[in-house]
This record gives sequence, C-alpha cells and structure tokens, in this order.
Amino acid sequence: MLASLQKLGRALMLPIAVLPVAGMLLRLGQPDVWTWHPLNQILSEHGYFVTQIVPFIGASGEAIFTNLGLLFAIGVAVGFAKENHGAAGLAGLVCFLIATKGAGVLLQVPPSELAGLSDKAKGLAEAAWRAGAIARFGVPAGITSGVIAGWLYNRFYDIKLPDYLAFFGGRRFVPIVAGFAGLFLALALGLALPALSKGMDQLSAAVLHAGSLGLFLYGVLNRLLIVTGLHHILNNLAWFILGDFHGKTGDLNRFFAGDPSAGGFMSGFFPVMMFGLPAACLAMYHAAPKDRRKGVGGMLSSMALTSFLTGVTEPIEFTFMFLAPVLYGVHVVLTGLAMVIMDLLNVKLGFSFSAGLFDYLLNFKKATNPLLLIPVGLVYFAVYYGVFRVCISAFKLQTPGREPEGEAATLAAPVAAGGRADGFIAALGGPANLKVVDACTTRLRLEVVDNGLVNAGALKDLGARGLIKPSATTVQVVLGPIADQVAGEIRARLTELGDALAPAAKAAAPAAPAPIQGAPADPAQVSGLVQMLGGAGNLKTVEARASRVLVTVADPSVIDEAAGAGVGLRGVARTEAGTVHLVLGPNAASTAEALRRLLPQGG
Repeated sequence: MLASLQKLGRALMLPIAVLPVAGMLLRLGQPDVWTWHPLNQILSEHGYFVTQIVPFIGASGEAIFTNLGLLFAIGVAVGFAKENHGAAGLAGLVCFLIATKGAGVLLQVPPSELAGLSDKAKGLAEAAWRAGAIARFGVPAGITSGVIAGWLYNRFYDIKLPDYLAFFGGRRFVPIVAGFAGLFLALALGLALPALSKGMDQLSAAVLHAGSLGLFLYGVLNRLLIVTGLHHILNNLAWFILGDFHGKTGDLNRFFAGDPSAGGFMSGFFPVMMFGLPAACLAMYHAAPKDRRKGVGGMLSSMALTSFLTGVTEPIEFTFMFLAPVLYGVHVVLTGLAMVIMDLLNVKLGFSFSAGLFDYLLNFKKATNPLLLIPVGLVYFAVYYGVFRVCISAFKLQTPGREPEGEAATLAAPVAAGGRADGFIAALGGPANLKVVDACTTRLRLEVVDNGLVNAGALKDLGARGLIKPSATTVQVVLGPIADQVAGEIRARLTELGDALAPAAKAAAPAAPAPIQGAPADPAQVSGLVQMLGGAGNLKTVEARASRVLVTVADPSVIDEAAGAGVGLRGVARTEAGTVHLVLGPNAASTAEALRRLLPQGG
C-alpha cells in the first residue's frame, strides 16, 4: 500500500512539472503585469501589444490550466508505467476522454438551469452545464485514468495474441483495453457524480472553515510526509481539488482565476522557503569549525540559494532530518505556524511551482498584501538562525563541517555530470540490485532487490543529501534538482551494461546457449550453479523472483562468484543475511525448481 502511494506521488510530479511554464504564460498574459512604470508609458504607445499580444500569451497559459485533467491522465500513466513508456500516456488519454465524455452524457441537468430558454439555447445550456460539472472533477478523473492506464500497461505491454490479431498485441493492446476501462469509469463517474459533488463541497467547506487549525495541520503534515514522498498527494488535494470559484477548483487554480480567498494553502511556505531554511544553512555554516567552512560553504550556499529562488528545500531538510529529529520537529511546527500567521495577516500569495523568489515576483501584483512577507520573513530568518545555532551547539549535532575528521572527505563536491552513473550504480549495490530507476523533483526513487546492499557513505561521496529506505526493496536518494538527470544517466548506463554483458556471457559459456522463455532448466547450468554455491548441502532455500533466483545458503564464505560467468549468470548480488541473488533471465523459474529438488531432505 505504501509503495503504491509513493509511486503515485512520484508519478504526479511529471504533470506538475508543466505548471511553471503555464503559470508564467498566464501571468505574462495579464495586463496588470505590463502596466507599471516605465513600461506603461512605453506600451501605451503600442496598443496592439496590449490588446493582441498580451491576451495571446495569457490564453496560451490558460490552455494548460483548463486541461489539467488531461495532463494528469497522460503524465500519471507515463509515471506509473515500466520504462515510462509513451504508450501508457496514450492509454491514459483514451481512458480519460472516454470517461469524461461518457460521464457527461449520463448527467441529469437540473430543470432550473433550462427554465425560460429556447430549444436552441437549452442545448447549449445543457452542454455547458455538463462540461462544467465534469470539469470540477477533471484532475481526480485524470489521476484515476492515469493510474488505470499505467497499471494496464504494466500488465499487458507484452501480451501475445493469436496470429490473426497479432498486430494489436503488445503495447498496442494497452490503449484498447484502456478504452474499455474508460467505459466503466464513465459509468461510475456519471452515476456517482451528484454524491461526489456533494462530498467535495462538504470536504471543501470543512477544510476551508477549519481556519487556522486546518492550515496549521496542513503545514505540519506537508513537512512530515516529505519523508515518504506522500506530500505530493496531500498537495494535489489542496491545490487542485478543494474549493470552487466559477468552476475553478483547488487553491492554486482559484488563485490564478482571481479568487480573493485563495492562497491560504500556499502563502505560509514563502517565509519558510525564502527566509527560514536559508537561515538554517547560514547557522550550519557558522557552526562549522573555521578551518572547514570553506569546504562546506559552497554546498550550503547552493542549497540556500536554491531554496530562496525556487522553493526547492529537500536538500536542506535532509541534512538534519535524521541527524536531529527534534530540530526537524521544530521546523515542522514553524511551517504550520507560518501558514496560520500569513492567513491571520490576510496575506494571499500563490505560485505555479513553489514558494521561491521567482514565483513571488511574478505573482506580486496578483497577491494580497504581498509586502507583509518581508517582515514575517525577517522574523523567520532570525528564529531559524537562532534555533539552529543553539541546537547545533547545545546537542553537538554533526551538521555539515562538524563530522569526525575521518568523515570530512564525504563533503567533497559531487561527481561531475557524465561520469557519475557508474559511481551511483556501484553505490546502489550494482546492476543486479537495481530493478526500477526513477526520479521526482529532488530524489531518485528506486526499486531494488535488497536495500541492504546500498552504500550510504558512497552515495554521500557522490553528493547525496539524504537516504530513505521506505521498505526492504525501495530506496530514495535525495540529490536536489539534478535527480531526474542522474536517473536518466543511470538508466542509460544500465542499458549499456546489459547490452555488453549478454555477448560476454555467451562467449564465456558456449556450451550453454541463452535459455528461451518457457524452456526447461539447463542441467549443465544447474550443476554449475550448485558447485558455485558450495554444493547441494550448502543450500537452504530457493525462490524464484521474475528473472532472478534467490538462494539462502548455510555458509556464504564458500561461494565462488567468479564461477558465475562460466555458467551463464548475468549478475550476482549478496545480502548480509546469507541470501544470494542470481540474475538468470527468462529461465529463472525452471532453474529455481531444479535447484529446489536438490535441497537436503526435499527442502
């Protein structure tokens, strides 16, 4: 359950990444942006720019916000799919279009909406009412369509059909079956929409009327959930679903639509991200011994500037999240209080990406009481600096620059782009340990065979700011904004290694041709594996996992990994618990069954 939610949180970041350009275009397309001195005087002489070009830019941005459901359907599907394949995005689009159009037909238009209208006007009014009712649920419908399409892709991307239908097999089958899934979603959405609409209204009213308490809890939960990556789900609820202003739902959408009450779920982040956390970086710099400040100054200033300009804070937070949980708890509470303070001062700020200087300046004229951020921010700067400086000294926290002498080398600059993939692969347990490599805004999100093989120290040497292990087979590595680029480099390198490894394995074992799917285990390979593992008497348990065989042995010291290449192994990985992962390929299941028969007393 947790792994699925984390995967959803990661998938949501792909469509959300489009919002900065949409927000920028939307704001640059508003006349108030261009009516400040001296631009006002210059542009007043060029009426064409104000009357034609500016609305053109605004309409371009509005196109994104109007079709957010469509973007989420495609983006979430691609994020969920293996290899992030585009066929899943097409399936998500098909599912979403069928679901929303089909659900609209099932809706019953209230008679009051058509009273006094001509027949022609009634048709237009019905279409407009249905479109508006569906638009309220555009984002939830898009997310649901994306999840369904992503799951269907992972389930059917390699499906085999009879020869006369072979053209529709494999990935081409996914959009087809997604269309049928869209029919069921349309039926459910169309029949349940009145109840869903009422429930959304009640939820929105409850949250919005909760006032300071609701905002405080939102701020606290937002920072607490960042550990698992589930804060993205919470943010989507607040920013895209809660509240309604002329058909625009969510705090973010309502803010850009001109709702004067919107911005409560965004304003409180600005004092923390622009002032508080940069002050924490300054405190950590001053707390470091003078002879080490030069070594950590570049890293801390980079993280502080990133937070101030863009609102990306995870690299800072993970420097003290696990090192000083109490200090992180103070940060969590201060974030909740910032939400309350900004609301009490009637400060309404908005963003299209995050609470940084860029968004603050871009949306300044659309905000309410934006200048009050400065005094609040300065207070937060002082509070964060004081709390961090005192806690670091009082509790002797090993913040950057204060580690024992032997660990100082881990503060070296991150490996340059282009040569870091091999380092990350090795630190993550080798190619055989990596099952899925993906990324969100600031962290690698990985599925591994065994997270015990991950080397935290080596990752820190490579520039990692934090390491999270949500489960035995998942790992998250906090890198900052370069995470997606690093993930791409790792995937590309794994592909290269896989292409290079197959010919080598064949050359090393010419007598053992590559097994084909469904073929029985190769007796020669099974015999070689038994010898490599120290004999049949050393085997305790055998289990097949997709393309791998997991073997638990009595004495790991007698394993001869070098012999693995001679029996056609694609990779070997060990755990401290005495389990050996043998990467075999399609014949893993049959080989596991053959090894199982050799277990002492039948295993």
